[in-house]
Amino acid sequence: MFAKIVLTLAVILGAYLIIRARLRLARGPLPARPRPPLIAPLYARMLAYGLLSAMVAGSLWWLYLDWEHNHQVVGIQVINVNSGAIARYEARRSAIEGRRFTTLDGRLVVLAEVERLVLE
Repeated sequence: MFAKIVLTLAVILGAYLIIRARLRLARGPLPARPRPPLIAPLYARMLAYGLLSAMVAGSLWWLYLDWEHNHQVVGIQVINVNSGAIARYEARRSAIEGRRFTTLDGRLVVLAEVERLVLE
């Protein structure tokens, strides 16, 4: 599979280089471009650093919000459908995994088939 991807990329690169060389021969040598003023690269560099900083700050903010959401303490009600008994627990969101969760005091609670979990 990897070899097919590499071969495809090599064919695309080869075709690009051949087409580029043919176009250059058809047009002749490229004219010399005037040198851009030195201030333009400075603005481009500042813009690049600004965008990079914004992306890093946004990523860190998203990670913080995700961490805060997962460590939020929630109230949990376990309701026995047959008897109607309700048991209340507190756990962190990240400690809830399907039909089991770990409470704040370290107890592992596994729900039976007749029990339902309700987050408060």
